[in-house]
Amino acid sequence: MKVMIFLHGTAIMHRHGLGVTREERVKQVMEGTDASLHDYASYVPVGHAVEKIRKWREQGAEICYLSSHTTLDGVEKDQVVLHTYGFPEGEVFSRASGQSSQDLAETVLPDVLIEDDCESIGGESKMTITSVRPAYKQQITSIVVKEFGGIDHLPDTLAALKNDPRFP
Repeated sequence: MKVMIFLHGTAIMHRHGLGVTREERVKQVMEGTDASLHDYASYVPVGHAVEKIRKWREQGAEICYLSSHTTLDGVEKDQVVLHTYGFPEGEVFSRASGQSSQDLAETVLPDVLIEDDCESIGGESKMTITSVRPAYKQQITSIVVKEFGGIDHLPDTLAALKNDPRFP
């Protein structure tokens, strides 16, 4: 089973998001005044994302990540953060010029796509799954979590993750 996890706001966040509520994290992004927002190399895991993803990997999941970055430099910073915090290995996908997250999701075609609700940047219209064409969408279990709320509450087992009735 291939599990694709969006990085920014879902699995990782700016370091000044530590020790504050989810709502405060969203506010920090919306205001855009926190310097750590653009210091991507200093990002940290949201909650216990590393442990959760590791559980799925140990059960045989192929893990891949979806970055919001469009430059090699940005993706390299994401890879540093993933390595620094011990995230399970997995390819980091990013958009090339003229490419959308939808294009990536349709190309990679994960069994499960986990992303946040993009509350701080415009909501549902900014989410990857929203633009995925119906023929592809029916093949993907879409799991949408609250931005900066983490994935700790998601099922530990792959079977439950793929078939969780909360995520049609």
